[in-house]
Order: sequence, then C-alpha cells, then structure tokens
Amino acid sequence: MSMMTNGGPAGAPQSQLGVLAQYIKDFSFENPNAPHSLVKAQQQGQPPEIKIQIDVEAKPLSETDFEVELKLEGKAQLSDMVLFGFELIYAGIFRLQNIPQENMGPLLMIECPRLLFPFAREQISSAINNSGYPPLMLEPVDFVAIYQQKMAGMQSQPPA
Repeated sequence: MSMMTNGGPAGAPQSQLGVLAQYIKDFSFENPNAPHSLVKAQQQGQPPEIKIQIDVEAKPLSETDFEVELKLEGKAQLSDMVLFGFELIYAGIFRLQNIPQENMGPLLMIECPRLLFPFAREQISSAINNSGYPPLMLEPVDFVAIYQQKMAGMQSQPPA
C-alpha cells in the first residue's frame, strides 16, 4: 500500500509509506468485580468515569522497516468500584522508502498510529461489549499533540 509521493521532478524516487503488517502485540482486559459491577452499572443509570492513556513508540527493524506500537490503557470506575480495565499494545510494521530524514519522526509517530488507531479502537470496543458493558467508542486521537509532547519532553531532559 503506497500512500505518499513527493511530487518531485520526473525520475526522482517516490516517497512511500507502506503497511506490511498490523497485529495485537499484547492485550489484557479485566472485569474484576463482575457480576456486581454489571448490576451496579445498570442500576446507577449514569456513565462511569473513564480514564485513558495513549502512547506511541517506534523502533527500526531495518533501514526501511519500522515497528510502531500504539499503547492504550484505560480504566472505568463508578463511584469507588472498578468496572473494567484494559491494556492494549496494537502494533504495525511500516516500510518507509525515500523519505527525507526530517519527515521520519512525524510519519512514524503521527501517521502510522493514525492508521493503527481504528483497529485498536475496535479491539477495545469489542472486549468491553463482550464483557457485558455497552461498547466504548474512543474519540479520535490528536497524534500531533502526543508527538509534540514527546518532543518537548525529550528537549527538557538533560543529555545522557
């Protein structure tokens, strides 16, 4: 799957971003207080408090191939009772060819997770629905903001 071209002069190598594979690398779902939590959730009639954390990591596999991991962790609580919790690492292998070095970081940390996110969201939604709760539809994620936070954090750290 080729997604990018550089629009350069004829004969110049075209920039390409290809998806070679995508997969669940690690997935954990806990429904620790069932069946009591299911009854409480139905009786309360109010939505639970849901906290979600998202992170992205990328590592090279070869000169052109990279593994990108999209990490999603979440927990739902109603009052003081945990309804459910999950941790998902959904990953993909991406091939980047003829990409300028200055564009590699944004492609790996913004575009690649953006491609993975709908599939990770579906895994989480299905697990929650299969555990007896209504499916959770995660809102779209601003991967640009996550990338900017990572870059700001790297700049504020002293060199090793």
